[in-house]
Amino acid sequence: MTTYLNRPHPKFDWFIPIDGDGYKAGTLQAEREPTFKYLSEVVQTAENLGFYSLLIPTRFANGLFSEDAPLAETWTMATALAAVTKKIRFLIAVRPGFISLGLFAQMAGALHEISNGRIDINIVPGGIQNDLERIGETSDHSTRYQRAEEFIDACRTLWNTEGPVSYEGSFYKLNGAYCSPSPSSNPPRFYLGGVSDNAIGLSSRQADVHLGWIEPLENTEKRLIQLKNAFETSERSPSFGLRTHIIMRNTEEAAWKAAEDLISSADPIVKAQRRSSIEGTVMVGQQAQAIKAPDHRLGKYLWNGLSEVRVNCGSALVGTPEQICQELLKYWDLGIDEFILSGFPHVEECHRVSEELLPMLRDAIETRIDHNSN
Repeated sequence: MTTYLNRPHPKFDWFIPIDGDGYKAGTLQAEREPTFKYLSEVVQTAENLGFYSLLIPTRFANGLFSEDAPLAETWTMATALAAVTKKIRFLIAVRPGFISLGLFAQMAGALHEISNGRIDINIVPGGIQNDLERIGETSDHSTRYQRAEEFIDACRTLWNTEGPVSYEGSFYKLNGAYCSPSPSSNPPRFYLGGVSDNAIGLSSRQADVHLGWIEPLENTEKRLIQLKNAFETSERSPSFGLRTHIIMRNTEEAAWKAAEDLISSADPIVKAQRRSSIEGTVMVGQQAQAIKAPDHRLGKYLWNGLSEVRVNCGSALVGTPEQICQELLKYWDLGIDEFILSGFPHVEECHRVSEELLPMLRDAIETRIDHNSN
């Protein structure tokens, strides 16, 4: 049964397009390269429009255009963007295993201070197929999740313990380590995603927020039941977020045309690269994003055409502001309290979503709460 009382205010986040941006997806090169100048415009737009946070992903090759197209490096770019903003938070995707644990904890502490406590960490254990291997990482799926759990645990130990700190794990060892500056008074929160048994288990033990990609409503409901049961077993309170693209126009017909136009110029080379990242993958969530459906329609307003050209989240809600509002309200009803949204191009669609969708959705949620409290 849905609980309406004592729910936190919903959070609405935007996305930093480190692969590049434009009106077309899946071309060999982006119309707008992911330069510091352009990404600064994206994040400052989101901040000025009142978004809560910004997700910045991580990968080792471009995941929206040709693999060799320009790609912004995650941590460096997030640090620079934090310095040109004042209020908005940054949800920074991190893959454990590529940086010394002690060094990462210090880097996070330093960026937390630079940003005045505005960073959170999205731990990504799974990885895109063949993306990790291209730089020499060959550990299996299960090992990556075991390592991620130690990574989170060791970071929290360093952040919350006055040094010197010792830690003895299978993957990470600390012997008299220090972390300065320490974010102990307001540490970054850890976001985790995934729908495999490994992912759900790790999230139930370590996540401050479990973040999922949008799926048909009935699938999301099943996932949340699994997660709630796992969190209950771990004696922890769950918090859930949802990641989706938005393709929104004044009429339903115009919205579906915009969806089709978005991938209409996709290059066969890019499509082949994306297929190779999905075929045979052990990532359950990525398989679900790329499921085949007539005209890519997974539901009346849910479309996964972007999975042809984009790694990871390849689904979007398509429709008018009123239609998308009602769809997102259904996910809020299931227990989603944070929504990470995006649209192409990210500056223009940030304005559209902020001005035409979010006020309506906030009002609908408040109405739902008021109605169920009487």
